[in-house]
Amino acid sequence: MRQRFLTVLFVVLIGVLVLARWAASLYTDWLWFQSVQYQNTFLTIILSELGLKVAVGTVFFILLFLNLLPTKSRLIKAANESRFLEDENNVVTLYRSPLGRYAKSGPILALYALICLVMSFFVGTAVTGDWVILQKFLHPTLFGAKDPIFFKDISFYVFQLPFYEFIYKLFIGSVFLIAFWVALAYFVADSAGGRGRGGFLKSDAARFHVSFLASVFFLARAFGYKLEQYSLLHQPGGVLYGPGYTAIHANLLAYKILFYVSIIIALAILVNIFMKKFRLVVYSIVALVLVSVLVGGIYPVVVQKFYVVPNELNREKPYIENSIKYTRMAYNLDKVEKKPFPAGKTLTAEDIQQNRDTVDNIRLWDYRPLQQTYAQIQEMRTYYELKNIDVDRYMINGKYRQLMISPRELNQQQLPDNAKTWVNQRLKYTHGYGVVASPVNEVTPEGLPQLMIKDIPPVSSIDLKVERPEIYFGELTDNYVIVNTKEDEFDYPKGEDNSFTRFAGNSGVKVGSLPRRALFALALGDYKLLISSVITGDSQILYYRSLNQRVTKIAPFLKFDGDPYMVIDRGRLFWMWDAYTVTDMYPYSEPFEGRLNYIRNSVKVVVDAYNGAVNFYIADDRDPLIQTYGKIFPGMFKPLSEMPEGLRSHIRYPEDLFMVQAVKYLVYHMEDPEVFYNKEDNYNLPTELFGQKEQQMEPYYTIVKLPGEKNPEFIQIMPFTPHKKTNMISWLAGRSDGENYGKLLLYEFPKQELVYGPRQVEARIDQDSYISQQLTLWNQSGSSVIRGNLLVIPVKDALLYVEPLYLQANQGRMPELRRVIVAHGEKIVMEPTLDEALQKIFGKEAARETELPRTQATETQAGKTVKELAAEANRVYDEAINRLKSGDWAGYGESTKQLKNILEELSRRAGQ
Repeated sequence: MRQRFLTVLFVVLIGVLVLARWAASLYTDWLWFQSVQYQNTFLTIILSELGLKVAVGTVFFILLFLNLLPTKSRLIKAANESRFLEDENNVVTLYRSPLGRYAKSGPILALYALICLVMSFFVGTAVTGDWVILQKFLHPTLFGAKDPIFFKDISFYVFQLPFYEFIYKLFIGSVFLIAFWVALAYFVADSAGGRGRGGFLKSDAARFHVSFLASVFFLARAFGYKLEQYSLLHQPGGVLYGPGYTAIHANLLAYKILFYVSIIIALAILVNIFMKKFRLVVYSIVALVLVSVLVGGIYPVVVQKFYVVPNELNREKPYIENSIKYTRMAYNLDKVEKKPFPAGKTLTAEDIQQNRDTVDNIRLWDYRPLQQTYAQIQEMRTYYELKNIDVDRYMINGKYRQLMISPRELNQQQLPDNAKTWVNQRLKYTHGYGVVASPVNEVTPEGLPQLMIKDIPPVSSIDLKVERPEIYFGELTDNYVIVNTKEDEFDYPKGEDNSFTRFAGNSGVKVGSLPRRALFALALGDYKLLISSVITGDSQILYYRSLNQRVTKIAPFLKFDGDPYMVIDRGRLFWMWDAYTVTDMYPYSEPFEGRLNYIRNSVKVVVDAYNGAVNFYIADDRDPLIQTYGKIFPGMFKPLSEMPEGLRSHIRYPEDLFMVQAVKYLVYHMEDPEVFYNKEDNYNLPTELFGQKEQQMEPYYTIVKLPGEKNPEFIQIMPFTPHKKTNMISWLAGRSDGENYGKLLLYEFPKQELVYGPRQVEARIDQDSYISQQLTLWNQSGSSVIRGNLLVIPVKDALLYVEPLYLQANQGRMPELRRVIVAHGEKIVMEPTLDEALQKIFGKEAARETELPRTQATETQAGKTVKELAAEANRVYDEAINRLKSGDWAGYGESTKQLKNILEELSRRAGQ
């Protein structure tokens, strides 16, 4: 008895603790939403979630309880009934149920209430997360387009049909649960009455009750068949996505027949309650099965095989047109503007000079080797990490240029083991510091990126300054910290010492009184927060600091791009993150990877890296989904015009959306149903070599002056190749600047002319004897060659192909940019710099008219005398010879490069 009491007490304590932690988490979430000024959003989400659970649980409780009530009298009567039973030896005994003393009205009602309460809790919990379905149903927005089969506005499928399906599935599940408990109650009653097996089935009350539930089930099933008619618009067919000829003329007919058959069965079951002719029910159910097999199974197969397949194109043509039209609408592909792009054109040096904005922004730094190089030269300490490198554009000293930017975040996991103390992880090491930025096309003589923003504190050589470099909120900040305590925070390393700081923002949640601190300790699962002596009432807790935690906590109904990127504006650091509205309920639209069949980049999210302020801006106010979310959460989304101008100039065509659209466009650029049916004009995504492996080409950002445009603009590009071919047939561009933001352009090449595709250019590189020989030499003796992204760059009405080559020592992790391969027309060259490669193809007139900024190495040489330079040249020459003899080709190349720089400086002195 004592052990049972202790067990019950332990279970109760665990339950209380779980409930207390849930309440503490709810309270701290409320405080957090207040701190980010989205408390109304929190209230809408939590009240919708709890309201739906309570409503569903309450309705289920009432239905189950009402259905159990009729079994009460049966159970009491059976439990208190006495009867004579005869065993196999013909011995007659008086049977009394052992449940008789418990079978009273009060205890049974209490038991029923407990069962209903437990079951309603589980049913209510089952609808977790479905509040979005309810809210979208209550706040629909018209799409202004109707489906071609049932002629309903698309909003019906996106906002209303999911709710009806939710109610239907919930109701069907509830009917099964209720039937189970009702049958169990009757079974227990009959067993208590000593009837043994089969007594439950012979009871009129049980038969009537279960028959009534069966009738309700078939009425609900009729409603389900009605919904399944609409679901045909979201099912794959043979040659198209969505309903084809067979689905409309056979499957749809089957659902309509089954709808009426289910109603007839429901009525037959109700009639049987009074007529007591069980055969009527059996015949009805058999009829349903036969109709399902004949009309729903055999008939569609016959129609497809003997009527559709022999003349498939003509039969399916109108439905193929529907699939093409609605898939293109769902992915915004119907807005793609097509333009011709001439093939076979040859550029001149004059063309290169007239398109300097394009040529000077050709990206020579691939983000993958650059990430390793950044890590070696700019992470500074083990606990800093330059995780991601993003490409963006800025006005640099009056010129429109692309920069590679990487934020220097603090990764507490990389602290030394003996430094991973509670004080360090919660109070000291609280933030990252600064960014690294370099132009996409500038290289030092050592083969390293020419850094424009570097070091700690940030040093900028351009008119782009970082005045608030601390990064409290980012991609790696996935734990909570406490600021404004009695301990100063580590700011950045300063030689052998460290610099310290204090958080100057007010966006955290104040620790406050001791009870509030106790709630935080419970919610965060950290007792040290309660007992620490350095935390004061004015200390602030910064939690949900990572972008993935912070933004999705506020807007869990949005989908987000895989690449948030850092923006520098007004001396501060901001994260910009593209958010999408999606659904999988758009009629006749083929899904992308089975997850969604409608997508819009309707929201731009901006997060201040210092104080964590989050703002949502509407980028596509025509999207019905974002209009609905705006109704659900009034005031949450701001118009794009309210975004600061400096930030607005950095919005870009998002990577994930562009890739989704590019993949769908491979097939759905074909608008002619006959061409679509034969798949005779399918596109493919090209492949390229990275390192030594072939891989699918990634879309890439660049600055180009598009044909017919006056100004250069920041675009994203993806080339297309024909199906099972490697030549290039077209290229897709996503525009990012000004009034052209969000537009898609497709430039098509003449199909009768050959335009080299990326893989063909890679093959030409491999077949070039000089380049192949050099690559073989460099891949020997302690070094390896990394082949970077092959970029297809449109210049005027022709194409340049550019591929950087990086050299990396096998013992090191710092790739150096050593060569640039350029292909144009039938020419292909490899030179140390892009400028030299262009001159080799187009002549000296293609040279840059202005010099790049002088590098640190050049400035160092400039400070030496002629005698010192001559001595340095002799030393480097001897070093080069020794490296050549030892087979160190990477070192030999580096030495010859240094020697060239010295000789150029001597030549410059001689010219003076």
